Formats: sequence, structure tokens, C-alpha cells
Amino acid sequence: MRTALLLLSSFCILHSTFGAKPNLIVILVDDMGYSDLGCYGSEIPTPNLDALAAGGLRFTQFYNTGRCCPTRASLLTGLYPHQAGVGHMTEDKGVPGYAGRLNHSCVTIAEVLKPAGYFTAMSGKWHVGQNYGVTPWGRGFDRSLNAAAGGFYFPESDRAKLFLNGEPIENNDPRLPQNWYSTDLWTAFGLKFIDEALAERKPFYLHLCHNAPHFPLQASAEDIAMFRGKYKTGWGAVRDRRYARMIELGIIDAKWAKSPRPKDVKPWSEVSEEEKERFDHIMAVYAATVWRMDRAVGDLVAGLKQRGVFENTLILFMSDNGGNAEAGPNGRTNGDPTKADSDWFCGESWAFPQNTPFRLYKHYNHEGGIATPFIAHWPAGITARNELRHQPGHLIDVMATCVEVAGTEYPKTFNEKPIQPLEGLSLMPAFKNQELQREAIYWEHEGNAAVRAGDMKLVRKGLEGAWELYDLKADRSELHDLASSQPEKVKQLSAQWEEWAVRSKVKPYPNKSLNRGAGKTKTGKGKKQAAAAK
Repeated sequence: MRTALLLLSSFCILHSTFGAKPNLIVILVDDMGYSDLGCYGSEIPTPNLDALAAGGLRFTQFYNTGRCCPTRASLLTGLYPHQAGVGHMTEDKGVPGYAGRLNHSCVTIAEVLKPAGYFTAMSGKWHVGQNYGVTPWGRGFDRSLNAAAGGFYFPESDRAKLFLNGEPIENNDPRLPQNWYSTDLWTAFGLKFIDEALAERKPFYLHLCHNAPHFPLQASAEDIAMFRGKYKTGWGAVRDRRYARMIELGIIDAKWAKSPRPKDVKPWSEVSEEEKERFDHIMAVYAATVWRMDRAVGDLVAGLKQRGVFENTLILFMSDNGGNAEAGPNGRTNGDPTKADSDWFCGESWAFPQNTPFRLYKHYNHEGGIATPFIAHWPAGITARNELRHQPGHLIDVMATCVEVAGTEYPKTFNEKPIQPLEGLSLMPAFKNQELQREAIYWEHEGNAAVRAGDMKLVRKGLEGAWELYDLKADRSELHDLASSQPEKVKQLSAQWEEWAVRSKVKPYPNKSLNRGAGKTKTGKGKKQAAAAK
């Protein structure tokens, strides 16, 4: 113990002598809804993230891409996902925007920061093409403990295949904690890698990607028990409480109405007592995964403080997409959620309040699919405390922010190959509550599409869906379609989106089977199209 304390003290002394450059940590969680944190209105206790928000900033209009792999590609590269080669998931669909892996026309944050003297580390879910040989250790990370994809919590899972610094290792490898839980494992190794950075007298960049709260939802019996019975009031009551709390916190505007209950989700009064028990159990498991993730954030923060690096570390926290409605309104409860072979999904009925007050879910480009909590905390660099930022931001902005904070430059070439220019903007002006000057933000996934210019958003559901137009300042829950009353604005924004789609490799589309998740559209063609895709 004494030796460990002396070693920790030496790390702190070393940092004070070389640590002028800020450290950077990006935390990405998986399938978490917009209202799932306490500081964004949730009943789930998240005291550690709430504390980061209280000591820093919460963005109310920050966006992801609506799906796992594209979000990871955008976050890593500062480009739109199709430009990086990951317009869908990790299957090569035969056209450049859908190659299923990071291409060589992009650079990762690690590849940019490493030449600037940073120690770069990655811990958690990768999912940008390791099946094609695209790996953390091959894309700029000095250290990594990663899974090629995700979807596991316990070491006994068939999906739990780990790589330590490029070496495949067994789940009971002596270098790993015994009986680990993935949320804690990623954090523990993040701190190990930080220790290596301090030993090498380098500032660090840590890319920390949690599985939680992605399906299959799994947690310890003790953690689940904390939440049993808390959801027997039903999804409508949970959403109503969150909605009121979000207005109180200033996260949403009181004039934005709640989106209506989806037609496939029953009123709670029509749910049988037996099913109420089951649904309570589902949401209790989900809440347990979120709570445990927050506890891991607390472990990370405590570790940074112990090492004397908390004050000069910029922490950015976000989710890869909105709440997940996969498995339909009934969800899924196969097996025991405290065991690795179980298969539990929240389904649409609980995804509905998770995305309060917005419409739709993961996959879609309506606000429920693409809006994420975003917390920025940096005591030495952000003077504001417990403030909101309403400037629209996007994952593409994280690379530009890291470049500015690190005091380096984004390259024009890498490994003697030309690199695509950055799409994002540094968030540093927004940290100071200044506006971000941009033309628009764009989306496309599975034929779902959107463009936001100022407060106006054009969005469609599926390749053949009708364009819908919303004024997000007045109606961010997207309930009042202005398309018929403002046809010229629809024409302007759709042309703008088409130009971007060609420039950004959204087009050519690989084939219509891409649009499995697009769903039924206003034109009525979506159902036929989805059936053809099957």
C-alpha cells in the first residue's frame, strides 16, 4: 500500500512538471435515451454525471447519427459517417459510403493527437470495421482493451471477445479482474492506460466506449433490486414526470408538447397485472445498467483526482443514438438478466419515455433517434459552472474541439494520402456561450434523412417518405408539419440535402435493402418497401 501511494505521488509530481497540455477523455455510451440521466430529467440516479454537469456544461441540442457504427465513425474522424466509409454497419455493401470500415481518407482523433505528443488509449466497444482489419492499434491508439463490437456485460458471454493492445486474450486472463462486468472493466483499464501516460510524461487522450445500456440488458441481482417496483406506475407516468422535470431544469421548452403515445404502445391501464410486473422488471434492469455506468464514471473521476489530473482534463460525455425500440412494444425477456446467456430488450414501450419528449427512436432521424445528452467538464478550461448551452452541436464537432484544445492542427495528408477536410466545428466558442457559425447539419441512415439549418429541420422517414418540415424553436417534438404551408423552404432544404448527400458519399445507395429500419412512411410506400427488403 505504501509503495502504491508513493508511486501515485510520483505520478502527480511528474504531471505538475510536464502537464501544461490538457488531457482529453471522450465517453460514449450505447443506446441511451435523451432523458435517461438525472441532470436531463430522469428518475434514474446518476450522481456522478450530474456532478460533472454541475461543474460544467450541458448541451440541450447536441446530436448523434442515430445508430451505433455511424456514430463511432463520425466521433472518431470529425466527418459524416459515409465520408469515413461507415454509412451503415460493418458490412461492405460495395459502394464507398458503405464499405463497413474506416477508410484511408480519414484520420482518427488518436492519429491527430499522437504526433502532437499525446499518449492515446482506447477502452471498450470499437465497431468500425475490425472484421476488415481496422483496429484501434492500427488507427493511432498506443494502448487499447477493446471488443470488436459489443452486446455483452459478463465474461461468460459468447460475444465477449477481448483484445489487449492488439492481442486476443481469454476472458479469464490473469491481467483482467476476476468476474468482471464490462462497464467496470473498460473504466479500470482506462485508468491503467492513464497511469502509463503519466509514467511517460505525456498528456493523454482516452476514448472510452461503454456497452451500457445496450441490449442484452444485464446487471447484478443487487443492482436490479434497487429499481424493482419503481416502474409499476407505467411508461406514461414515467414520461410525464420526466417531461415536467426537464422543463424545470430548462432542458426543454414548456411550449414543446409531448409526443403522443405510439399507437402500438398500450395505455398502462390496459396492461395486465402480470405484464406490469414483467415490464417493471425490464425497466429495472435498464435502470441498473445506467446506474452502474454512472458509478463507473465516478470511479474514473476519483481516479483522475487521485492522480492530480482532474482539473486539466476535458471530459466529454454523449450517447451513440436515442433509446432503442427494437423488439417491439413488448420488449424481450429471454433468460435470467443476471446471467450472460440472457437476452433482454426494453422495446418500444420503454424507449418511448427514454426519449422524452421526442418522437421515434434509434435508426431514425427524428429527434428521438438523434438527440443525445452532452456534458462538457473541464475546470481549468471552462469557467462556466452548471450552465446550459442551446447551440446545436454534432459528433463531427468533437474532433475539431480536441484539435483546438490540444493546440495542434488537423492534417491535409496522412501516410502520404490526402485526407478529407473536417466537417465539424470546435465547440470552444460554445463553451464560452458564443454562437457556432455553420450552414447546416445533415443526417442519413437507412434512407431516413434530415437537414437542420438554423431552427428549421427537414426530415423524412425512409427513402420514399415524404419530407416533413419543422420549426424546432417552436416545436422540437416535431408535431406540427409545416411542409404543405412552406413548400419553398422544403424545396430549398431538400436540394441542399441532395447536394450534401452526393458530396458526402451518401449516394450512390448500395441497394434498397439498406432501408430495413426505415419503417412506414407518410406516402404509404414504406410498408411495401420494408416487406421487399425482407
